[in-house]
Amino acid sequence: MATTKEIKNHINSVKDTQKITNAMYLIAANKLRKAKRELDMTRPFFTALQSEIKRIFRIEEEVENRYFYPVTGEHELPGSYGYLVITADKGLAGSYNQNVIKETMRLMKQHEDPKLFVVGEYGRHYFSSHNIPIEQSFLYTAQNPTISRARVISQILLEQFNEGKLSKIFVIYTDMKNAINSQINATRLLPFHRADFVVPESHEKKVATPFEFYPSVSTVLDNVVPGYVTGFIYSALVDSFCSEQNARMNAMDAASRNAQELLDELTVKYNHIRQSTITQEITEVSAGAKNMKRKAEKK
Repeated sequence: MATTKEIKNHINSVKDTQKITNAMYLIAANKLRKAKRELDMTRPFFTALQSEIKRIFRIEEEVENRYFYPVTGEHELPGSYGYLVITADKGLAGSYNQNVIKETMRLMKQHEDPKLFVVGEYGRHYFSSHNIPIEQSFLYTAQNPTISRARVISQILLEQFNEGKLSKIFVIYTDMKNAINSQINATRLLPFHRADFVVPESHEKKVATPFEFYPSVSTVLDNVVPGYVTGFIYSALVDSFCSEQNARMNAMDAASRNAQELLDELTVKYNHIRQSTITQEITEVSAGAKNMKRKAEKK
């Protein structure tokens, strides 16, 4: 049976752990608010780019471009598939990292020649330890998702796509739906399906003056699409970062509550043992006093 000193040391240890989990919860909450604020500041620009692409397809429906499936529709493309996998640099975030890895492994089994582009130390360590080749790893991006880092990633992916080294590019990331639920998204980044940019007739705005594209529609798309790809990757990075912080908040909150439950149990146990010790000491003193009284009466 544990002594009061051992239980007291255990209580102090749990309290120290609880302080750490509470601090990590507050840090994650602060990072989450900051990331959301930065995303809200940059989102309008990329929303405008998407609107411009929609406008182009509204005017020139038959335009052909390397970043889009042909007018004939979607079909299988030969060549390597690229997978941009966004994980965290650290653990202690529940099943956040494991879910992304699981979805990535599922997709990779569907194609013979996958190429991995990994964001996050957790993903890099997992694939390296399982002897899965990594085309490129982007360090320090998971904990600091900025538009400049997203631009570097998009340039590398677009370069390989333009050179024909990649026929399709997928982005696997976590999207935070709300404070409770997060969803793993495996989105095909390139090539785009033109249906993604088709505006329903009920929402279509009539164009009074026809647009002129110089030198051509395809050239305009070649200049607009890279910016849109950068915006999508940046949004995926921030969404994943927010999901990671939200998962860490939930994990730390659960750890703090479990620590409090353990503290309550240990406190009850400590008080019980302490009360038993006091009762035993009182009993021993009382018995000793009675024994001395009996001896005095005999004398």
